[in-house]
Amino acid sequence: MTASLDVPLHDEAADGRDVPAQVRAVAQRAKVASRALATATRATKDAALHALADALVAATEEVVAANARDLERGRADGLSAGLLDRLALTPERVVAIADALRELAALPDPVGEVVRGSTLPNGLRLRQLRVPMGVVGMIYEARPNVTVDAAGLALKSGNAVVLRGGSAAAASNEVIVGVLARALETRGLPGDLVQSIDAWGREGAVALMHARGLVDVLVPRGGADLIATVVRESTVPVIETGVGNVHVYVDESADLAVALPILLNAKTQRVGVCNAAETLLVHRGVADEFLPVALACLADAGVTIHGDETTLALAPEEVAAVPATDEDWATEYLSLDLAVRVVDDLDEALDHIRTWSSGHTEAIVTRDLAASERFVAEVDSAAVMVNASTRFTDGGQLGLGAEIGISTQKLHARGPMGLAELTTTKWVVQGEGHVRP
Repeated sequence: MTASLDVPLHDEAADGRDVPAQVRAVAQRAKVASRALATATRATKDAALHALADALVAATEEVVAANARDLERGRADGLSAGLLDRLALTPERVVAIADALRELAALPDPVGEVVRGSTLPNGLRLRQLRVPMGVVGMIYEARPNVTVDAAGLALKSGNAVVLRGGSAAAASNEVIVGVLARALETRGLPGDLVQSIDAWGREGAVALMHARGLVDVLVPRGGADLIATVVRESTVPVIETGVGNVHVYVDESADLAVALPILLNAKTQRVGVCNAAETLLVHRGVADEFLPVALACLADAGVTIHGDETTLALAPEEVAAVPATDEDWATEYLSLDLAVRVVDDLDEALDHIRTWSSGHTEAIVTRDLAASERFVAEVDSAAVMVNASTRFTDGGQLGLGAEIGISTQKLHARGPMGLAELTTTKWVVQGEGHVRP
């Protein structure tokens, strides 16, 4: 069982109240609160981010205790190991989340940045400036860290945020949102800059999707079903994030001593995340040398192999391996499972990725410059790694601070979505009594 839009937080959503009106009221308060940031200086926003971080650390015991209740309920409900890992908050993770807020404070403020500008022959002076979206809605599941990341990114980029974090993380998110709202108020900013609609369950999520005119953009983050539902049902503009059917390709020219730790890191460092590797492709020219060692190391880490015929033939006896099917090539496991295929050449690897990739992240391990350049040019994914783990597709790892999600669409935001992706632009035209002839 996984967290779902179809699971209400509790029965309040069915108690006769006008849920769409309640959610619209939340969004309206967020809209009003966002105006407080329209003229806020970077110093004001950065001080607030440090206040949020300090408040979270101070509330660690309360946050972890609430999270323990979520974890207990999640185990009873049969959440997968991957989702339970995403859900879990330890004191160390709380500190890391708080540190991400401090890192955001150290980044440049995107609001007011001049994207381009010029002076026309008639003397009109033009500037295209970054400005906040306004109100950002988020629908996500089993990720209480996203509650903090979204609040921090929204604050720094000048936006209010309305959150629907799902029933799996209900207790954690309730505590976190309360801590963040109170911390904002201590810095003279509206607590309504960060609000949750978890109390209205699935009905509330649907109402958020339909709050066009009050919510400026909606970001879904979670499993394929959740994302598809939001994209299909929402009347609010959606920035689509995507699942991670992520590939690692070991080329014939690869340094196999480099390839092995990249593969192990990509697959086993943390399995329940979207940038973890789900399929390994190995060039036939190095398969005999690489696969027996790699599969044995993966087995030592508890990984089950879903392999093609060549892979199964090369697997040592102690390796847990089963025949791969088309379903395996298409699957984001989020578990200690890995699909493995031996390919004849780079062309076959690229064809496999084109067929099965979700457009998230792909990696090539190679010492052949021409092969790496072809891979970069022909792979149509949001991120491409050359001789590096797929786990680097992450806002924090790429220097963006926290991230609000990994976009796999092709509009203005693609890949890790940081501060700039939560802004839009406006044109400022300055004249001296100009009129159009």
